[in-house]
Amino acid sequence: MSHVLHVVYRVRSDAQSIDDRARAIAVEQSVEMPISAIDDPFVLSEIIGRVEAIREAEPDIFEVRVALAAHTVGHDPGQLMNMLFGNTSLHHDVVLQDVEFPEEFSKQFGGPRHGLQALRRRAGARRRALTCSALKPQGLSTAKLAELASRFARGGIDYIKDDHGLANQVYSPFTERIAAVAAALRCIVSEDGQPTLYVPSLSGDLDTMRGQLTASAQVGIDTVLVAPMVVGLATFHTLVKEHPTIAFIAHPSMAGASRIAPALLLGKLFRMLGADAVVFPNHGGRFGYSLDTCRQLAQMARCDWQGFRASVPVPAGRMTPERVPEMLDFYGPDTMLLIGGGLLVARERIVEETRAFVTAVRTYPYE
Repeated sequence: MSHVLHVVYRVRSDAQSIDDRARAIAVEQSVEMPISAIDDPFVLSEIIGRVEAIREAEPDIFEVRVALAAHTVGHDPGQLMNMLFGNTSLHHDVVLQDVEFPEEFSKQFGGPRHGLQALRRRAGARRRALTCSALKPQGLSTAKLAELASRFARGGIDYIKDDHGLANQVYSPFTERIAAVAAALRCIVSEDGQPTLYVPSLSGDLDTMRGQLTASAQVGIDTVLVAPMVVGLATFHTLVKEHPTIAFIAHPSMAGASRIAPALLLGKLFRMLGADAVVFPNHGGRFGYSLDTCRQLAQMARCDWQGFRASVPVPAGRMTPERVPEMLDFYGPDTMLLIGGGLLVARERIVEETRAFVTAVRTYPYE
């Protein structure tokens, strides 16, 4: 078993300084002290980070590859992030670009417990792409959110998720909301006999979210939304381990505050920690993800990696029924298209616009 994590950083630096910068990162992310002060043989041989390679990726931008000891992590996702990027994240000119994990190391975290095939099976989707919309805006009463969910369901959508800002607010308390939305959806079955599935958003501390998961299961909900960077990666992973029958869709809120490459954070790390699906900003939307970033993220979420189940990439933003062929040409069928505002602006025609979106996805010429 290899005990080394191979970590890639992108560093803005001039050529004269990059060797020193690279060594400083390797030391900072391992022992965080002058090497000259260390005399322990094990620390010197096994723990201190080593610079493996330096490559100029573009003018004044270098890719620095560092070997870090997996011994320093244990089985803790929080400690993993600490050792990969803890202090170095304080340098504004460094990005955590990628990590190569030994298979024995990554498998400790389990990956998705359900993944693409299970989410498809629950929706009766077989080989086509999945469809999703969102309950919003904040401030709507429980009754209005349930009515909105029923309108999406009448249009045939596969999944309806809470907007990630919905929590346990006074105008739509969590327990009241999930009971009302679940009841509304049970009354509606699509033309092909498949139900629309509700995905409530978890929030609060660990014990609060445990209670929310119990309440969700009691009303027949088997898929939830959570923002791992908001609740904490260790908390997210704990919930995944403790609730093996529940599928977890990960939301990217706060992911942009970390200077971690999206394909690594959302596509690889979230998947390794148990995300069955990952929401991310679609290219051309208001968050500025490029075509290449979206392609790399989607590929990392579902590629053949470490024997993990595929996580479902869920592009969101600037999605309309008219763009469905373009999106499926780009992402392929192993995806979930999330459309929010593109349906909500239809107002009284939400059912018809939802049906048009669903029809476009279902009639796309999959090979």
